[in-house]
Amino acid sequence: MGTTCLLPDRPLISRPPAAAAGGHRLDRCSPSLAPAYRPVSRLVVSVSASGGEPAAPRSVEPVYLPTPRDRELRTPHSGYHFSGSTQVFFEGWFLKVSIPKCKQSFCFIYSVENPAFRDGMGMLDMAVYGPRFTGVGAQILGADDKYICQYTKKSRNFWGSRHDVMLGNTFIARKDSIPPNGEVPPQEFSSRVLEGFQVSPLWHQGSITDDGRSKHVQTVKTARWEYRTHPVYGWGDVKSKQKSTGGWPAAIPVFEPHWQICMASGLSTGWIEWGGELFEFENAPSYLEKNWGGGFPRKWFWVQCNVFDGAPGEVSLTAGGALWKLPGLVEYFESPALIGIHFEGTFYEFVPWNGTVSWEISPWGYWSISAENDAYLVELEVTTKQAGTSLRVPTVESGYAVACKDTGSGELKLQMWKRKYDGCKGELILDATSSMASVEVGGGPWFSAWKDKTAIPEVLNQALRVPLDMESLFPISMFKPPGL
Repeated sequence: MGTTCLLPDRPLISRPPAAAAGGHRLDRCSPSLAPAYRPVSRLVVSVSASGGEPAAPRSVEPVYLPTPRDRELRTPHSGYHFSGSTQVFFEGWFLKVSIPKCKQSFCFIYSVENPAFRDGMGMLDMAVYGPRFTGVGAQILGADDKYICQYTKKSRNFWGSRHDVMLGNTFIARKDSIPPNGEVPPQEFSSRVLEGFQVSPLWHQGSITDDGRSKHVQTVKTARWEYRTHPVYGWGDVKSKQKSTGGWPAAIPVFEPHWQICMASGLSTGWIEWGGELFEFENAPSYLEKNWGGGFPRKWFWVQCNVFDGAPGEVSLTAGGALWKLPGLVEYFESPALIGIHFEGTFYEFVPWNGTVSWEISPWGYWSISAENDAYLVELEVTTKQAGTSLRVPTVESGYAVACKDTGSGELKLQMWKRKYDGCKGELILDATSSMASVEVGGGPWFSAWKDKTAIPEVLNQALRVPLDMESLFPISMFKPPGL
């Protein structure tokens, strides 16, 4: 009735206490120790398509843990950045789970627009503030690049934590139930929420129904999921303080939208009902990032992968670049880009303030990105024959609109070298491939290939090199800016 797949061995970090009765004991991973464990994934195809109970019992039931207050690997900007202001604002979250043996990925994308107007905008609101787009959206790009989307113009039932990656929304509450306004145990969530979601650094669950707005892509009618995650990499060395992806300027509303990778790699265990299929997984590679600000860039590209062949340890890659308009009376655009690699517990960072990043990205199907800093050189190339699926993002011009294209089936080659004394390639320290890279192009127009190289004014470059720790300026959490 189903198939069981064994994934390649990966290094073990530590073993948590045995789970509660009926639960499963999970191996927790880190690149720091050597013994191996065997993550497992299963695909069962006999599930009720109505969104009810599965036709076959689940063999994987994740064990819920509430989010600790001071957890390890928390990055800056993990929290919800909304300050209560009526200025134009959105925040978005992207979570991914990959199942290597079945070669399928699930990308969960949540966004909230202008939450100051919790019930949408009335005539008086529009007269005072001008027309705005409001609401909460939930999208999933799932197996075989199929899609589901549920959206509401109201954000009254959305909540987000000021200090960590914790958020949720109730689209439809169960009869006589009050929607949660914070993290609750999974049984309580299921008893109060008919359609909605909740996210924490360690737990993710939800249930949504496609609302029929996506005639341009192949959709599934319903999706339900529950899984637990053990973070392996944040954004920085495993044993060091984690970094802001955009440096200290991410704390000020200048280079918007801001971008933060909150978990470059994790291990997730649980299940996803996807239309008429049940996917079950143990220790599946997972990922989490977010954006916030006034709106998305004019144009952008993105590559992410944490399922590799040929690498001796846990590897995670994230690369991206954008065409951003800087604030001011004159239209002035910058093209920042970065490559971040986590490998064997070490973080290799290629950003404009420590080196250069170059790229050639076609309108679809080809991504070539290279970078160098004082110590290392890196090159990556991704191709795909998949048509891709069009996704929505919060746009200033059109609100929750189709503005990018993605697939989880990119063919990736990644290489990284130490630099020799003369700057040339020296020792090859990473040589890995993947057939499960997630790739994206967005905005536009994309009339032809985009070739460019990071270049920022020297004054700004020097300012970005200053090792300013914004969190240390606010030692008392209640005085920290929202989200930091």
